[in-house]
Amino acid sequence: MQTLYEWDFKGCQDSKLEKIIKKNVKEFGPGMEDDSFVHQLVLKTIENRKEIDPLIEKCAPEWPLDQVTIIDRNILRLGIYELIYGNYEEVPPKVAINEAIELAKSFGGDASGRFVNGVLGTIYRELGEPMKDDDTKKKKEKKSEKSDKVKADKNKEA
Repeated sequence: MQTLYEWDFKGCQDSKLEKIIKKNVKEFGPGMEDDSFVHQLVLKTIENRKEIDPLIEKCAPEWPLDQVTIIDRNILRLGIYELIYGNYEEVPPKVAINEAIELAKSFGGDASGRFVNGVLGTIYRELGEPMKDDDTKKKKEKKSEKSDKVKADKNKEA
C-alpha cells in the first residue's frame, strides 16, 4: 500500500516504481529475504489498473477517481486486484476485503473504512460472492477430529 501510495503521489511514473518498491521493502520490511510477493502485488495491481480503475468509478459514481483520496484509491486498487486476479487459496476474498478495510481505517479518513467496504462489497457481490460458503476450515476441523478419534481408538487397542 505504501508503495502504491508513493507511486501515485509522485505522478504514477512507472519508471520509478522499482526504486520505490526497493526503498519501501528496506524501510518497512527490514530483514525480509523474499520480497517477491510485494513485487508481484504492486506490479500486477498497476499492470491491471486499466481494468481496476473503471470498477472504482462504477461502484462509487459520486466520487470521480481523481477526487478519491490517494490512500483510499490505492487501498481499493489492491483490494480489487486481490478480488479479481488474486489466488483465493492464498488470500480468500473475504480476507482481502477485511484487510483493505483495516488499512483504510488505519491510514485513511473517518469514512474510509465504510467507503472501501462499500466498493469492495459491491464488486464481491457482482463476482457472485466467490468462496462465500467456503467450509474448508470446517472440513479441516472435522478431519482433525476424526484423526484424533482414530488415534485415541488405536491407543485404547494398544
